[in-house]
Amino acid sequence: MCGRVGADGKGVAEGMGLYRRIGAQYLDAGIGYGGSCFPKDVKALAAIAEKYDYHPELLTAVIDINRDQRVVVVDKLIDCLGDLSGQVVGLLGLAFKPNTDDMREAPSVEIARILLGRGADVRAYDPAAVERARAIIPEIDYRSDPYAVADDADALVIVTEWNEFRNLDLKRIGKSMRRPVLIDGRNIYDPATMRELGFTYRGIGRN
Repeated sequence: MCGRVGADGKGVAEGMGLYRRIGAQYLDAGIGYGGSCFPKDVKALAAIAEKYDYHPELLTAVIDINRDQRVVVVDKLIDCLGDLSGQVVGLLGLAFKPNTDDMREAPSVEIARILLGRGADVRAYDPAAVERARAIIPEIDYRSDPYAVADDADALVIVTEWNEFRNLDLKRIGKSMRRPVLIDGRNIYDPATMRELGFTYRGIGRN
């Protein structure tokens, strides 16, 4: 919503976090949660509610919104690139969160499958999860580092907020890409800085 009305989701979250009954943790916008706990627990609570004839409207909405956030990334790519058929899209990060190789319910899987279904040439890199990801989505071209993913790519998507990606040589990345389009699914970069570097940049909930 922030992105649509011209607000900055980072600033809105910062303001909300100042209220001590809310706090600043876990307010970052992004492409949704994954892993073994959140998806399973929310679905289980919804199932229990339905079993006892209590409609789980809030839980159902959470599940739907989380799923739709994967599509938001693809929509932003289409907005920047047009038809995705034949376009080279690189995914930076595959695990559902940094510092793990856990691919359970990872957003990268659904994003990759949507892109492949639209005819994109998908390549990817993750510091820890490549082998696990390869067993799930073997159609991807797995690369050895972020710079190999960026080489002649039409767009990059930040999927997992590894610290390694916060410290990339972005000038080198931009020069090596066919089109310097970056979809920041975890809002790890500053929009103004990215545009100064010549990127077409889209965050989540960022103006």
